[in-house]
Amino acid sequence: MARLYRDDFGIPHLRADSVLDLARAQGRVTVADRAWQLEWLRRRATGTTAEVVAEPGLSWDRFSRRMRTVATAQRAFAACNRETQDFLTAYVDGVNGALGELDVVSVPEFVELGIVPGEWEPWMPLATFLAQHLLFANIGGLLWKRFASDVLGDDVRFLSHQDPTASGSNAWAAAGGRTASGLPLIGGDPHRIIEQPGVYQQVRLVCEDPDDSFDVLGYSFVGVPGVQHFAHAGEVAWAITNACADYQDVVGDDGSDVVEQHVETIAVRGGEPVEIDVVETTQGLVFEDGLAVRTTSWVLGDLGFDAILGLMRARTVDDVDRALDAWVEPVNNAVIADRSGAVRYRIAGRVPVRDESGAWVGWLPEPNRADIAPDGHVVTANERRGPESEGIGTVFAAPYRADRLHALLAGRADLATADYVAFHNDALLQTVPMLAALVPGAFDGFDGVMAAGSGQAARYAAFRSALVRRLCAEPVFATLFDPPAEHQHEEIFAPWLNATYRLGLALPRLANENVAGNRPFGVDLRSHAEAALAEVDAGAGSATWGDTHLTDPVHWLGLLLDKDFDGLPRLPLSGDSDCVRCCVSYPAISDECSRGSVARYVWDLADRTAGGWVVPVGAIGRPGDPHHHDQLPLWAAGELAPIVTDWDALIEVR
Repeated sequence: MARLYRDDFGIPHLRADSVLDLARAQGRVTVADRAWQLEWLRRRATGTTAEVVAEPGLSWDRFSRRMRTVATAQRAFAACNRETQDFLTAYVDGVNGALGELDVVSVPEFVELGIVPGEWEPWMPLATFLAQHLLFANIGGLLWKRFASDVLGDDVRFLSHQDPTASGSNAWAAAGGRTASGLPLIGGDPHRIIEQPGVYQQVRLVCEDPDDSFDVLGYSFVGVPGVQHFAHAGEVAWAITNACADYQDVVGDDGSDVVEQHVETIAVRGGEPVEIDVVETTQGLVFEDGLAVRTTSWVLGDLGFDAILGLMRARTVDDVDRALDAWVEPVNNAVIADRSGAVRYRIAGRVPVRDESGAWVGWLPEPNRADIAPDGHVVTANERRGPESEGIGTVFAAPYRADRLHALLAGRADLATADYVAFHNDALLQTVPMLAALVPGAFDGFDGVMAAGSGQAARYAAFRSALVRRLCAEPVFATLFDPPAEHQHEEIFAPWLNATYRLGLALPRLANENVAGNRPFGVDLRSHAEAALAEVDAGAGSATWGDTHLTDPVHWLGLLLDKDFDGLPRLPLSGDSDCVRCCVSYPAISDECSRGSVARYVWDLADRTAGGWVVPVGAIGRPGDPHHHDQLPLWAAGELAPIVTDWDALIEVR
């Protein structure tokens, strides 16, 4: 037996007599709140999006099938222990039961396409989770590196910017000696494409079995039971960021050493079916002609889902740590704290060890792990963390967010939720002085804070975009905008291969070189900067940064069909790409924000209700529902929704 309650933001709170009843209830409520999203995730996992959106879905479908998403999920399900399999099956039973009762005409996406949702298999949660992370280990970044190196040679190093494209996040914890309560405090926010419906489902899961009780609230990936990455279980809480580990290798492949090969047919709405070869060679999975990828999940046939029930049952830092030993992919930094005062950092996931030839010869035997002092703090923001990073990866995020968080935490001994909210909202852009040095005195009145109400921030952003446009017009970069055939790839990789975006990322490095008297690529960036500033100051310009830096969540079906399903308001935003308040803009492309914090949270170990959480849109993905985007104003303003745990303060849904 299970019961459903909701708080004032429609967030589901579920209580059940057994863990399997709880899983079924979570499946049912996910259909109630995210029916279209479940169908879209199922189609992404199975490579059947073109069947409903026609040609725009083909690039993804080819990739998902060639990456063997379904086969990997089936192997990973078989690798799970029996209890995890039963847990996943119960969740899927709840999904299918609710789909069978669904009034599809209440879901505008189904009406638009004239379809009904498909049935789920017990392995489908693993497939949808994997599909959301196929590009997480930077295949696109590796393709860009091959391309840019071929075009620019050794000078490509001047375009180096530790790359936040694939993912990003902030997570930090202060031990009890640093907080007002005397117990640890965790805060953070994951960074991804800001989707509508959102990638994360806020949920509280309470099992009232006397022999298997737990009460955990946090964020679940839609389509996956339990909570995975960010949660507060009362006695213990945890958070993660992407560790930027190298667990995918892209290699050239001539297709000569075939292990397995077959043909699959992709149905295309309104068009002819498309046949593709799905090939595995000794080098890995062939995802494009001549290119293969070796990935941990395929090699092991595992994703690590045996960790999920252990996480929900956790009471201590050691319990969470032990559960994460089972985790496989993606590889994460984990921050964990409990009510005893313990705080720990660790790497979670399987990292391959390579020999001198690059061959995989085993796995990193022990995760990087450190206990934090009682008067200490820990920060993880995808940055290169020092020597321990060398064993797991090669490309990390730029250090700006991590450095800023360390500075904000330093010397504090009275930290509380309000302070963490202020950190979430810190909009200082530390790269401003680098570009401003190209035009001495021009930005002396600007403090570098990308506040929505700032005219100086708007002027700086306009200058930056004008400078990037001039840089892009340099003849030395022409081939980056017109790649030869050997560097043309599937449309899904376009964001990673966008030369305007890449030159914008490199701008701080190029500015530093020019200020130091160097001219990488023979480009006089100072002259370009002077011309860019003159252009901006001669025009009317934007009154404030928030006039152009606006919320722009992505509805995938709406994007592909050029249709507005949501009618979301456009709200001004503070922050920018390398701020702690990560609300990404794209110089010379768009100031609008479609990537950034897809959740924010504060987990207080002294009092769970003293923390808070928020998502960019709302708990329910159905347009017209009161909770469709009622958290958007909070998120845009940098505020949190309250955490409610008192059953009497919740509304029971019959």
